[in-house]
Amino acid sequence: MNTAFNRNEDWMKLAVSQSRQYFEKIKLGGGKKAMEKQKERNKLSPRERIAYLCDTDTPFIEIGGFAGFDMYEEQGGCPSGGTVAGLGYIRGRQCVIVANDQTVKAGAWFPITGKKNLRMQEIAMENRLPIIYLVDSAGVFLPMQDEIFPDKEHFGRVFRNNAKMSAMGITQIAAVMGACVAGGAYLPIMSDETLMVEGNGSIFLAGSYLVKAAIGEDIDNETLGGAITHTEISGIADYKFKTEEDCLDQIKKIIDKLGAPKTAGFDRAASLKPAKNQNEIYGIMYEGNVKPYDMLEIIERIVDNSEFDQFKQDYGQTILCGYARIEGWAVGIVANQRLVSKNGKGEMQIGGVIYNDSADKAARFIMNCNQKKIPLVFLQDVTGFMVGSRSEHSGIIKDGAKLVNAVANSVVPKITIIIGNSFGAGNYAMCGKAYDPRFIYSWPSAKIAVMGGDQAAKTLLQIQVAGMKAKGKEISAAEEKELLDCIKASYEKQTSPYYAAARLWVDDIIDPIDTRLRIAEAISAANHNPDMEEFKMGVVQV
Repeated sequence: MNTAFNRNEDWMKLAVSQSRQYFEKIKLGGGKKAMEKQKERNKLSPRERIAYLCDTDTPFIEIGGFAGFDMYEEQGGCPSGGTVAGLGYIRGRQCVIVANDQTVKAGAWFPITGKKNLRMQEIAMENRLPIIYLVDSAGVFLPMQDEIFPDKEHFGRVFRNNAKMSAMGITQIAAVMGACVAGGAYLPIMSDETLMVEGNGSIFLAGSYLVKAAIGEDIDNETLGGAITHTEISGIADYKFKTEEDCLDQIKKIIDKLGAPKTAGFDRAASLKPAKNQNEIYGIMYEGNVKPYDMLEIIERIVDNSEFDQFKQDYGQTILCGYARIEGWAVGIVANQRLVSKNGKGEMQIGGVIYNDSADKAARFIMNCNQKKIPLVFLQDVTGFMVGSRSEHSGIIKDGAKLVNAVANSVVPKITIIIGNSFGAGNYAMCGKAYDPRFIYSWPSAKIAVMGGDQAAKTLLQIQVAGMKAKGKEISAAEEKELLDCIKASYEKQTSPYYAAARLWVDDIIDPIDTRLRIAEAISAANHNPDMEEFKMGVVQV
């Protein structure tokens, strides 16, 4: 390997290492003292509960691990959005698992908690997967109730989704291992089966203190809404257990007896490892993503046997399209090509930019994949659509609209991986969050913004300087540079993958070497939903 490759590899591995360090801190939840209190009450941590519940030697794909990252600092933070969640296998059955983290503000719901829980229900609904709720929550975080309680995508939407999933025939199981208070009490009761742990699990609309204040009744929480009360008196709960382990064992038994699911019928062959060294994926993108690289080299380290059958190979070369397999699953790949290339007229094209011909090619390929019922994988490293008079006169908006139309109306599962830049309308055309990818992940090298940092900072600087001068204030070159650096630092923070993952614009920040696994597990999940609408493009200009 050459010096450049080694430098690139060091940069990417350092970025991955930083991501892991952040996540190790996140996994502490509310801190060591809070974790120790859990142990004193004979309670497992949320990750321990999930580990016990899931089959050994199977992957657990965590979703939203970075939710809330660097947010709510005045409130003490909300690691992982106060919820640990993801896709796991229980008795061989792929399931969505959602576990409240009681160590984070007693499991109270922050705004990002609601967004994350709704995202997990969305995954269960889109992919027809059973969903397991491991409940241990004090309900809405009252100081921020106006941001979590009343709106369409707030707390109450969870119970609406409970009802919708029940009507769809999606299995929902709730294990109450701690508090389940107020509006949150509806979640386990709207699930198919409710399990409770004696001594710790409780369900009530109002706790003992509020009952005393409201109606003057003296009663303890266990008598009010504990496991014995709800299994022997109210009949709300279906099972009670002495220990959490016994409770989790019962969930395994329930899942073990579910009927076999129908499938979408996506094609899968025997899995083959990439022929090219997968570990070399770290050294292909240049440090800081400042130079062009060959996206084909990355694709060949993700797909089975490094085989990628290109579609229209010599046309629209700033987007690569083609067929491959990932862990045996047939996929169609749409990827931005960062290499500078020549079009059919011999004109140079800038890598990472979408031109008329590449937009047209990608739209046609997406239509083909929908026709053949082949899931789509988008690999994003895009700076946007080509600008200038030549592109405008050639109808770049028309061709871009055609691509956006194809992406928006696509009915096969879409999985998006943001490996580098994701700027402007390029984010949309390459199936960004707004275009309903089943799953969307980013590498730690990703940047998501309306435009690149340098361009945005200079544009914002010009606006601010013009405003100052309009008020008669002169600004020196040194002051202008200081202002530019301040604007750039703020903008760069907002473009980072951590900023995106904190707000669930992406489902997780992943190690590049895990890209293959994440895509394969996403398609495995999507294959559980046999109901696909008919593909229709609607009106497009040709």
